[in-house]
Amino acid sequence: MTAAINLYEAKTQLSSLVERAASGEEIVIAKAGRPLARLVPLKSRLQPRQPGLLKGQIQLGPDFDAPLPENIAKAFRGEDA
Repeated sequence: MTAAINLYEAKTQLSSLVERAASGEEIVIAKAGRPLARLVPLKSRLQPRQPGLLKGQIQLGPDFDAPLPENIAKAFRGEDA
């Protein structure tokens, strides 16, 4: 079932609308009668995550945690290079 809710009402009742969507209801948010967005439940994963799936397939360089070159460090700090 799809429910259409105006934007003002959606702002004032967001918590309850999220609960309704989480329980499976699809909610359309409209402004001046024009649909703008759709609130739907998140789909759960079909299979749970499996830690270590890429173990042995990823390698880090020996300088992985070395300090950055000064010009790059300055860029991160927002300074002129």
